[in-house]
Amino acid sequence: MSQVSFEPDLSAWDAWHPSDVARHLASVDGTWYVTAGWALDLFQGRQTRDHDDIEVAVPAHGFSNVRLALPEFELYAIADGLAHPLTPETLATSHQTWVREPASGLWRLDILREPWEGDTWVFRRDSRVRLPRTRVIARTEDGIPFAHPEIALLYKARAVRKKDEEDFAAVLPLLDPSRRNWLSEALTLVHPGHRWLEALRAG
Repeated sequence: MSQVSFEPDLSAWDAWHPSDVARHLASVDGTWYVTAGWALDLFQGRQTRDHDDIEVAVPAHGFSNVRLALPEFELYAIADGLAHPLTPETLATSHQTWVREPASGLWRLDILREPWEGDTWVFRRDSRVRLPRTRVIARTEDGIPFAHPEIALLYKARAVRKKDEEDFAAVLPLLDPSRRNWLSEALTLVHPGHRWLEALRAG
């Protein structure tokens, strides 16, 4: 494991499938969950597109349990385009940790350390947005935890890319009124005038 910071090779990403993540984190209690694009695919019950990586979120206070579950892997804090050895200082300045397989040098998992207050999730980008755990984490039929779609879409809304638009278009027809209303209210609060609002309100 490198003891100095370095620029990670983005072409070395070969992300695990959600089922692989669940296997590696089987010893961790129910605090972690798949988020971002893979969460939306798990909600839909099928893989709709290729994924360059896989992101899981975990309460910041529970990160040590995830770290202990991956003893054979190298973990680095990601900040300013560099991979940094995990220290109290780097963990304090970055919420993102990448997991690398030493034998192959491949990046396998992106871990996001999120602010929680007890059993209440707090949106990292705006602490006014909060939800209880039961409204944040769902599970597939085989038990893989994932973020509810409206949560995943809220994170995607800040800087919308082509794949984010495609994800939104695919998931929108599957959102019931309560999910649409929550996302509409959250976007109005965090990103007033967001271009997804019209489609959400039309439903």
